[in-house]
Amino acid sequence: MRLKLEKTKGSKINEGMIGLFFEDINYAADGGLYAEMIENRSFEFYDCYGDKGDYYVKHDPGYGWSPAQRSGGNGAHGERDGNNGDGMRGEDGNGGGKLEYVTGSPLYRENPHYLRFTANEPGQGFRNQAYSGIFLEKGKEYRVSFYARQADYEGKFWVSVEKDGKVYAEASAVCRSVPKNVWRKWIRYELTLKAEETVEGGAFILSLEAAGTVEFDFISMMPSDAAAGIFRKDIFERLKELHPGFLRFPGGCIIEGNTLENRYRWKESVGIPERRKANFSRWSLHGTNAENGWHTEYAHYNQTLGIGYYEYFLLCEMIGAKPLPVLNVGLACQYQSYELVEVDAPEFQEFIQDALDLIEFANGSPETKWGGLRARMGHPEPFGMTMAGIGNEQWETEQVDFFRRYRIFEEAIHEKYPEIRLIGSAGPDITSDHYRDAWKFYHEAGAGKPDFCYAVDEHYYVKPEWFYDHVDFYDEYPRDVKVFAGEYAAHPVSGLNHPGANMLSGALAEAAFLTGIEKNADVVILASYAPLFARIGFAQWAPNMIWFDETDTYPTASYYVQKMYGENMGTALVPMNGQEKELRKEQVYVSLSFDEKTGESVIKAVNASKEAKTLELVDENDRPVRGTAILKTLERETAENDGTAEETAGKAALCGGMAEKRPEPVRYEERGEELDGRLALAPESFVVVRVKGQE
Repeated sequence: MRLKLEKTKGSKINEGMIGLFFEDINYAADGGLYAEMIENRSFEFYDCYGDKGDYYVKHDPGYGWSPAQRSGGNGAHGERDGNNGDGMRGEDGNGGGKLEYVTGSPLYRENPHYLRFTANEPGQGFRNQAYSGIFLEKGKEYRVSFYARQADYEGKFWVSVEKDGKVYAEASAVCRSVPKNVWRKWIRYELTLKAEETVEGGAFILSLEAAGTVEFDFISMMPSDAAAGIFRKDIFERLKELHPGFLRFPGGCIIEGNTLENRYRWKESVGIPERRKANFSRWSLHGTNAENGWHTEYAHYNQTLGIGYYEYFLLCEMIGAKPLPVLNVGLACQYQSYELVEVDAPEFQEFIQDALDLIEFANGSPETKWGGLRARMGHPEPFGMTMAGIGNEQWETEQVDFFRRYRIFEEAIHEKYPEIRLIGSAGPDITSDHYRDAWKFYHEAGAGKPDFCYAVDEHYYVKPEWFYDHVDFYDEYPRDVKVFAGEYAAHPVSGLNHPGANMLSGALAEAAFLTGIEKNADVVILASYAPLFARIGFAQWAPNMIWFDETDTYPTASYYVQKMYGENMGTALVPMNGQEKELRKEQVYVSLSFDEKTGESVIKAVNASKEAKTLELVDENDRPVRGTAILKTLERETAENDGTAEETAGKAALCGGMAEKRPEPVRYEERGEELDGRLALAPESFVVVRVKGQE
C-alpha cells in the first residue's frame, strides 16, 4: 500500500478541535473529579424513585451516616471489644450514640438539615460510608473541616479513619467553651489527618471525648494534594494529559433535569460551597422499573455542586480548554418529562437572563454584579468564555417549539454579546426526522446570517460498524453551517452498561471515523467523546473514557485515541486526492495534516484488519519519506509486547461491578524512530506519525 504526502495544504483545522464533554453521570463529579471524600456532607441527600413524568423525591438526611464507637475510646490506638470492623460496635451496629436530623436553625437556609448528635458515653460518634470507604495513602495528609455548636459539651472532637479495629489516622480539636445551657453560633473547626499506613475501605469517624450533645454540619475531608484544592489529583492529571481544546459542561440531560425544578441552576452552583443548594442527579432515576418498585441503587445519586460553574471555568483554565457551557431553554429533559415553560410566560425571561448573567459571570468586569462575584471568589480576570450551547439534544415537536426558543436566545445573547458563538441542537438521533428538520431550520434561518449558529451539535452512540461505514459521513455536507460532533462513542455490544463495552475494537472504529472528521475539518470544527467518567461499581452507562475507583484511574483504549488526536491535529489538512478510499479497501483508514508551528507532517493510520500492514510513504516527487519521526502507537496487548504496556484494562473492567469481566488490555507507546519510507501497522492498531515535512 502506498501513501503520497502532497506538498499542497488544504483547509485550516480549527484550533482545539478535539475536546471533552463532562456530564455528571456514573458519579463523575461527587465521588469522582471533585476531591471531597465525605458522602452527604451537609445532610441534604434526596431519595428518588418513580417513572417517566411521575417522580417522587424525599429528603433522606441520614443517608451514608450511622452511629459508631471510636477505637480506643479516648484517643488511644488499638483494638476494641465487640468491633465489627467498620467503626461500629455490637451486632446491631449501634455505638450507643443518638443521631437526629433537624432543621430548626441551620448553618445556611439553602441547606436546612443538620445533625444533632448525643453521646451517652466517651468515644461515641458517627461514621460516614464515603462511597466505597475511605482510601488513605501512607504519609499523605488530608484536611478535615466541620461546623459544630453545643450548649453542654466539654471536651475534644476526635476525627479518625479506622478499619478492623485499627486506627490509620487521627486528630483532635478542642471544643470551644460556652456558658452552660446556651447554644452559640456555628463554629468552624479545621484539622489535619496524616496517614500512618495505606488503607482501603476505611471508615471516617467523628466522635466525642465525653458525653454530651453537639450539632454538626458540612463535614468535609479533602486530600491535601487536590488540584487547586478542588479536583482529585490523579483524575485531573488524566484530563490535562489529553490537551483538550474545549470542555462542554454540565450536560447532557443534567442541564435539563427530570423536571425543571431539578434542572441545573448555575447560580446555585457559585459562591461559598456551604450555600450551594444540594440537588439530586437526573441519573438517580435512571433504570427504574416496576420489578424493584421504581427504585434503584442510584436513588441517592446526588449533587453537592462542589464542582459548580466557578470550578468549571477554573478547570478549563487549568487544563488549557475553552469553556463551552450548555444553557437550559425552558425545557425539562424530553426523554423524561413533558414539562416546559411557555415562551410567552413571564417565567421564560428567567432562562434568558440566566444565560446573559452566566456570560457576565465568566467575562464581566469586577464592577458588574456577576463579574464581581467571580472576583470575590478569587478570579478577578475574565475566564474568556467564547461559546455557548443553546439546549441539549432538544428537538422540535408539536408540543415543543425549540426552533422558536433558539431564535429568542440567539437574539437576546447577540444583542448584548455579539462575540459569543452559539451551538445549536440537532436532537438525539442523526437518523431521525428530528435531525433532518433541525438542519433545515439552521440552513434556512441562518441564511445570510453567519453568526446565527456557529455549529450544530450532533450525537451518535452507534455500533463500530456504523463508524466504519460512515467515514465519509460529512463529505457531502453543506459548508454554510458547521458541525459539532458533541457526543459520540462506539458501542460494540447492546445495552448501556455492558461489561464488554470498552474494547479496543470500539476505539479503533472511533479512530477511523475521526479520520473522516479530520478530512472534513472545514465543516466539522469541534468533536468530543462521551461519557467522560465512570466510577467502578457506580456506573450506569458504558463505554466511558476514564474509569476510576477510590485508589486509581484506568484509561481505556478510547482515552488514548482522544489523546492521540488531541495532541496531533496539525493546523492544515493535506489533500489525499482519493488515496484514502483505496486504502479503506484494505481496512486501513488514514488522514493527513501539516503542523505549521513545528514544520511536521502528521499521519494518522488505523489498521482495522487482523493482519499486519505496511504503508509505503512517499513525498510529492515519489521519493521515500525519511527522517527522524515521533511515533505513537495503540495496539492490542500480546505476549510479545507484554511488560512495556500501559494497560487500560485494570479495574476499569468492572463495568457495573461485574468483576469477572474485563476489557482487553492494550499497549500505548510513544517513541522516536528513523523513518525509512515504510510504516509498519500492527494488526488492529492505531498509529500517529510526526515527521519533518514540506514547508
